[in-house]
Amino acid sequence: MTITQAMMTSVAHETKTADCIAIIVAAGTGSRASSSPNGNSNQPESENNQEKHFWLEKQFWPLAGKTVLAHSVDVLQADPLVKTIIVVTSAQNLDYVKSQFGGNNCHVIQGGATRQQSVYAGLKTAADIDPAARFVAIHDAARPLLPSHLLGTMLFTINDAVAGVAPALSIADTLSCVDAQQNIDRIIDRAPMRALQTPQLFWREVITNLHQQYADDPTFTDDCGLALAAGHTIATVEGTHQLLKLTHPQDYTMLKAYCSNANGTLLTTGYGMPDIRIGNGFDVHKFADTPGPIMLAGLSINSDRSMLAHSDGDVALHAICDAIFGALADGDIGHHFPPTNPEWHAADSSLFLKFATERVRRRGGQIMNLDLTIICETPKISPLRDKMRARIAEITNLPIDRIAVKATTSEKLGFTGRGEGIAAQATASVILPDDTDNFSPAPATLS
Repeated sequence: MTITQAMMTSVAHETKTADCIAIIVAAGTGSRASSSPNGNSNQPESENNQEKHFWLEKQFWPLAGKTVLAHSVDVLQADPLVKTIIVVTSAQNLDYVKSQFGGNNCHVIQGGATRQQSVYAGLKTAADIDPAARFVAIHDAARPLLPSHLLGTMLFTINDAVAGVAPALSIADTLSCVDAQQNIDRIIDRAPMRALQTPQLFWREVITNLHQQYADDPTFTDDCGLALAAGHTIATVEGTHQLLKLTHPQDYTMLKAYCSNANGTLLTTGYGMPDIRIGNGFDVHKFADTPGPIMLAGLSINSDRSMLAHSDGDVALHAICDAIFGALADGDIGHHFPPTNPEWHAADSSLFLKFATERVRRRGGQIMNLDLTIICETPKISPLRDKMRARIAEITNLPIDRIAVKATTSEKLGFTGRGEGIAAQATASVILPDDTDNFSPAPATLS
């Protein structure tokens, strides 16, 4: 069934805070997909043909600059509604997955011989880690392009009349049954048919009890089937084509079509135009009476006077951070790194910029270019321009030809003209996935 907004109870409105544990099932062998992206189990390769040590299971194939599994982990880690992530993997890959994702509120455990056993292992771990959590989202790692808003929509939809919620995709093709000779036997009405996807969201105690009850029953292919067999009701939200499951080799090609092969970064996750954002940043710092050097654009530069600031006073990197945050509509540098917090006293501003860059990546986006203008009488920027560009490119992991550094004076006017401080302004252009074909106003109620 589909739950409409009129049917939602107050339970849904209590999900404003993180109250969901996410389980990512990544223990399969992927036999139908073959054992490597190019279909040759003897010659595994990465997208750039440079990585020699590469796990062959499909959840470790490279996709848009990271593994298939990493896509789901990154989206769920960035979701404020997710308290904890549990990755369930095979015994042979346990150490590798722990080295990649362990820590940072991400637990890696060993699964079982079947998907059902692996999910049950994840559910038991969830009960141990946080028995107070009300919800659990069970997701297959083989569906890497998880829309960032989907879990919020599902949490808004779930209520005490249902055991869970699943994304359900309408089917456009004509459906038929065939006989033993593979001849068409009859046509099936496709109107009520839906392809179920993951993540599937459940009341944690309900689905845990069901898995315990049916632990030795191998007939269920997913968790909704288990709940339905026990007489529970499952609601649905609209699924999306980007949640394509990597099952066969041709699926890998289709998933890559959603991504930018040029820079290995996900650009679009729908059929529409990408979401192009422009952000502006401005910052200023005053010179102190103590001697330098100063930090500027990530470089330590000789100066008669140091900068007066809570952190290292890198006005250039601060402006770039605010430009990126502006493009994301994600607050400002003071919001993320408040000057009242002693943790950031004398902090290296490159950490701030790495954080801002990571915020873009976790949204499935890409920084297209950064344009920085430094306004000062001293130091002279021209001799340092290319070193600054190289340092910013290193911090953000962007090509240097996407970094612009310019400088100007204020013609002896104002505080910069009097040599009292340095100002910087920056512009960032960011491209984010297009989710307009799957937009729902429901997540707005969760913020």
